Amino acid sequence: MERNLLVIGATGKTGGHTTELLLQHGHRVRGLDARAERLAALGADIVEGDVLDLDSLAQATKGIDALYFTYPIRPGLMDATANVAQAAEENGVQAIVNMSQVSARRNTASNAARQHWVAERALDHSPVPVTHIRPTFFAQWLIDTWADGTGELRLPFADGRHAPIAESDQAKVIAAILEDPAPHAGQIYPLYGAEELNHYEIAEKMSRALDRDVTYVPVELDEFAAILRGRGAPDHLIQHLLAVAVDYRNGVFAGTNNLVKTIGGSDPLNVEGFVAQNRAAFDLPTT
Repeated sequence: MERNLLVIGATGKTGGHTTELLLQHGHRVRGLDARAERLAALGADIVEGDVLDLDSLAQATKGIDALYFTYPIRPGLMDATANVAQAAEENGVQAIVNMSQVSARRNTASNAARQHWVAERALDHSPVPVTHIRPTFFAQWLIDTWADGTGELRLPFADGRHAPIAESDQAKVIAAILEDPAPHAGQIYPLYGAEELNHYEIAEKMSRALDRDVTYVPVELDEFAAILRGRGAPDHLIQHLLAVAVDYRNGVFAGTNNLVKTIGGSDPLNVEGFVAQNRAAFDLPTT
């Protein structure tokens, strides 16, 4: 059945893939993003707006059956969440899929992760049914970490483990819920990739896929903070990443399940598959 669906952050890591899938499945998709010319060319209705501006969000949600809400790791999540809940209620939206994170909980040291937990509870009190997804670290993180092209993954994760999940696999789950939200109302879904690994094992798999040496170098939190500052990361993000690094060491990001397949319809990509699909992003700069 054709549905009217809104993707907030249509050019984001999960939003872009979700929009493309929904368009392929024949739905009418509205993207809340001013920079989505490519998605507009595919048939999406792109509207300019801001989740921190209730009036523009209320306009964007008119006539919408269900929406996907994601917000970056930056200040403003609570205001954005309140606006989404209000606009959805005003316009009779039938379902919300909310992007949270696996470390979201009340007693976390991360300000951002705690805000995600509170945002979940706020949406739970809304009359609009909501489904929360809580992914572990995105596989995209491997590209971001690789950005300096040194072949070293300098990260403060000790020998902790997780199953990297591609944003394209998350999009399959998000799209499936938006298409048929009723069975998923009120659920919290932790999402994982194909295989739980530590970063030594991730580096080995990247080495094979890229045919070049990739080495995991464990670092302490202060060195990691300096790396992030050198990349221009804002304080809010740095505080979050340092806190979740401790969570990661303590097993909070570990685990696997079959939700990508049972909800999204296909097995998730493993590390080698993700690297192969994104080979160009990993290519070393020429010197």
